[in-house]
Formats: sequence, C-alpha cells, structure tokens
Amino acid sequence: MASAPGSQCFPTLIPKNFHPLLVFLSDLVGVALSWWLAYLIRFNLDVPADFHPAAIAGLGAALVVQGSLMRAFGLYRGVWVFASLPDLLRIARAVLVATLVTPLLVVVVTAGAFPAVPRLVFLLQPLLLAVYMGGTRALYRTWKEFHLYGALRAQGQPVIVLGSGEEAAGLIRDLARSSEWRVVGLLDDDPRRQGREVYGCKVLGRIADLEHLSEEFKVRTAIIAMPSARHQVRRAVTSACVRAGVKAMILPAIEDVMAGRVEYSAVRQVDLEDLLGRDPVHIHTAEVREYLRGKVVMVTGAGGSIGSELCRQIARFEPSLLICFDVSEFSLYRLGEEFASHFPGVQVLLLAGDVKDAIRVDEVLGRYRPHVVFHAAAYKHVPLMEDDNAWEAVRNNVLGTWQVARSAVTFGVPRFVLVSTDKAVNPTNVMGATKRLAERVCQSLSARGKTQFEIVRFGNVLGSAGSVIPKFQEQISAGGPVTVTHPDITRFFMSIPEAAQLVLQAGSMGHGGEIFVLDMGEPVRIADMARDMIRLSGHSESEIRVVFTGLRPGEKLYEEVLADTEQTRATHHPKLRIARAQEVEDGWLEALLHWLRQRRSVGAVEVRKELRRWVPEYTPAQPTAPPLTVVAKKEQRA
Repeated sequence: MASAPGSQCFPTLIPKNFHPLLVFLSDLVGVALSWWLAYLIRFNLDVPADFHPAAIAGLGAALVVQGSLMRAFGLYRGVWVFASLPDLLRIARAVLVATLVTPLLVVVVTAGAFPAVPRLVFLLQPLLLAVYMGGTRALYRTWKEFHLYGALRAQGQPVIVLGSGEEAAGLIRDLARSSEWRVVGLLDDDPRRQGREVYGCKVLGRIADLEHLSEEFKVRTAIIAMPSARHQVRRAVTSACVRAGVKAMILPAIEDVMAGRVEYSAVRQVDLEDLLGRDPVHIHTAEVREYLRGKVVMVTGAGGSIGSELCRQIARFEPSLLICFDVSEFSLYRLGEEFASHFPGVQVLLLAGDVKDAIRVDEVLGRYRPHVVFHAAAYKHVPLMEDDNAWEAVRNNVLGTWQVARSAVTFGVPRFVLVSTDKAVNPTNVMGATKRLAERVCQSLSARGKTQFEIVRFGNVLGSAGSVIPKFQEQISAGGPVTVTHPDITRFFMSIPEAAQLVLQAGSMGHGGEIFVLDMGEPVRIADMARDMIRLSGHSESEIRVVFTGLRPGEKLYEEVLADTEQTRATHHPKLRIARAQEVEDGWLEALLHWLRQRRSVGAVEVRKELRRWVPEYTPAQPTAPPLTVVAKKEQRA
C-alpha cells in the first residue's frame, strides 16, 4: 500500500529521544492535578486552610509512589500515536496498585499532621488520574491521526468493503491512513448490521447489492474482509464480485495478521484458488510427527511441484535427514537455496539421479537407509506422453517406480508412499495407464517384504507445473485468446499444500497395500474457470475470447477418482477414504518386468496395445484433430 503523503515530513516539535520523558512529566502533572481536584471535589471547591499542610505533604508522597509505579509498569515503552487497549490496561493496573500503595506512604509522611488526608481523596484521585492519562493519550492519537491522515479521507480510488466484522474495522482503520483507497461503504448479509457504521463508514446493504451500488458510487474495486469465514462463503462473495464486474481484492490470512507479519491493509488480488479451493486441511499432526520426526525421509521428484511441497511439509516435522532426489540439477539447486533460507535447521541432502537407474537408487537407499520414501517422480503431462514419448512414460512411471520400490524392499525401508493420480482410474491415456501400472507394482510388492506400501490418488493441483492455470494466466497477460479443449470438460482441483499434507497423512494411516483416495470436492468446468479468470483479471469476454480447440490426445471429458471395480471405506480422517483394489495374481509382476526390460525402443501404437493387456480397464481415447477454428461465442456458454 502506498504510504500516506506527509508521513515523512510531519513537523517534529520534540526531539524523539526526549519524548518518553515528556510523557512521564505529563503524567506527573496529572498526578498533581488529580490530587488537587480530588480535594476540591471533597470540599465543594473550597479546601479549608487547615488541610493544606497534609495535602502538600501527601502530594509529594503521591508523586514519588505513583511516578515509580508508572515507570515500573512500562507505560513509556509505547508510542502515543499508537495508544490502544493494551496501553489502557497497563494504565489500569498501575492505577489499581497505586490505589493500594499510595495511602500507606501518605499516612507515614503525614503522620502527626492534623487534620489528615481525607479518605475520599484516596479513592477519587486514582480514578481522576486514570481519566487524565487515558484521555491525554486518546486526544494525542486523535490529533496526530487527523494531522497525518485527515486530508486523505477524500482522496484515493473509491472502494467497497465486503464484511463489517472486526477484520473490516481493522481494514478501514488502516485504509484511513492511505491515499490509495477511499472507502465509500460496507456490505454485509447480517440483517442486524444494516444501516450501522464502522469508523464512520455505513453498511449500505447486502452483498447482492454490490452490482448496482458499484455503479452508483463508480466503484471498480471491492475488498473482501472475511479472512476467517468458511471458504464457501468467501467463494460466493468472490463470485458476486465477478458477476458485478468489479476487481476483487482480499485480506491476508487472519493468522498472518494476528502474528503481525502483515497489516489488514496489505490486501492482495483474488486468485483462482480463492474460487476453487476449500477450507484449510487439518491433518492429525501427532500421527504424522510420530513417523517423520527424527527419521531419515526421502522424496523422489523432489524438485517438482508436489515433490518440493512434500519436502516443505516434511521439514515442519523435524526429520533427522531429508533426502531430495531428482534428475534435474537446477530444481535441486533451487530447492536447496530455498531450504537454506527458510529451513536452516533441517539437514537436507540434495542428490541428483534417475529413478530408472538401479545402481544409483540402490546406492542412495543402501547408504542412507531411509525410514520413509515418498515416490513423486513421474511424467504427468497427458498429451505430451501420449505419442512420441509413450515408451518413456512407461519406463519412467512404471520401471522407475519398480526400481525405487524394489530397492526399498531390499534395504528394509519401513514405509513407501506412491503419489498417484485420478487419471489412473479407468484410464484413457498412456500417462494414466502407466500410473495404474505403478500402483499395481506397489501392490504386488507389498506382500514380498517388510516394507509397507501406501498409494495416494488425487486430481489436478492448482498452479502445478504443466497445469492449465499458469497457461491461462499467460494467455490472459498476452491479451488472449484463452484456449479450452471442450465446453463440457471438467476436472478436480486442490491446492498443492493441501495435496502434500494429505499425502503425509495417508502415509501415517496405512497398513500395507491400500489405495488412499483424497476428497477432491466437486469437479470444476474448465470453461467456467477460464471465464472467471478473465473477469478476475479485470477484463471482459469481449476483450479476451475463449477458444475451444478440441480434446487433445488421451484426454477425456471428466476424471474419476475411484474405479468401478473398487470399493471404498471411510478412515478417521474426513478427507481420506481407502479403496481396496483388485488382487494382483502370481507371476504378473515377473511378466511385466520382462516387457519393461526389453532393450529396444517401442512405438506408441505398440505401447497402447501392450498397456491394454497389462491394464484391463485401460481404453485408449480416440484421437481427435483439434478444430482450431471453433471459437467460443456468448451463445455457447454452458
């Protein structure tokens, strides 16, 4: 946020080093004034002369006692312009103790004086002092904020705040110090708050009124001030912004505000995750910590989107050693730089290697003997793996899984977690079929040693490498068009941190051979997602078109999470279910390995033919030529 004009040139009348001393002197003046005012009230503004000696002696004692207590309670560590409830609480505590201690010393100092200090003075003076100290601080803050920010209230872009709770109040207070925004009002669906005011800003109506109010007040931006609301609520509010054609901004996470990492005014632009995501995932931390803390943990494909997030999540549980294994040296370098900055206390080992290289895999597992292996290395891009790279997809996704899993069994790794995909269910493409084969490889090995195998399936993750969202963002930045394969194509989505956390959770729950299915929520229509992204970027569909290009090789209109022949059962975690898949017959793995180990290049046609033999539920999608001339028009909307 832009800083307030004038904040750098505020006239400093008092040297900064002396400011706490002057505040202390002001409070001593308050002690004296409250002492004499208490006397005046006690005697109806006419203090008899006989009481003057005790009053003067008592004032000296009060100045010493109360001045010492005010310094002892830290009343001068704060800054007056930021005086708030904690400062008032410190004042209250100091005054309360002064109420008890002051009479004791005054009685000693004024011993023998007659008449003595009236008891009512001892009761009135602390109350008057508290009013003085709190009032002077409040007046100073009011004057200072008006001097600094009062002229800014009529400046800045008009903005409507959605929400009227504590978060909205904090936002309005922060925005009052900025020349960038001017709050014209608030919207809230709570009927009890209609017509109320928050720091001078009126609640103008309900969220549904955003469209006509934005036109009335010429508002082009709305700030969603509901960081603690359920995601369904924030998603509905964000959708209302999209429909109203206003740019949606959102407050930072409430935990970041409470921790002091950001201010309420540090709003960010709403992104697609705010529309597609879900409520935060809560994993059973104790279970995950039990099998990760103090252990050697290995992640293959550690430089990828899922692999790197797994490494970050694992680091939270303090493993004794985190082995990051990847074929890309640049990905490892980048991951190492990140860990050096953000996880300096975690011992990280960056190892380059190919999961298909049995010698390298055996060397790593044999030397470091990990307790847990998370196998995330895989080729995942469906069209790219469908034709020219089909055999490489088989070798990397199936043979690579076999090499790492076999080595885990050989060296007695207690746990092995395979990161799979929803595309392995009734696959229609080479990538999905290879991941289903990888699942069956792990299932067949689960009975051959002490290694406990778990498989975790989930759908697309927001912002992962090769996903559709970064592609859409690039196309929108370039002015369009945005390309979508089919008007009715849908996909499941979840965030990368959510997926990684559930993978860790599933790894703590299995007993061997299970397929864990993640709760992916409701499928999302890609065409609707593209339109939402266009609107969120501040453009209209007349400015950036949506173009339908036809299904790509291996694609299907919708993804499944569970195969027809499988059954699921609930777990103690609401986001995870267990699918018991078909049994793997004896001799199946040996026959598969015979095919995988052949020393020749296999064409895509033969790969698809063989995959149908190894994965009975695999049905290759019929190739379709992409109709590049098919353009999305308004009447084509779903």
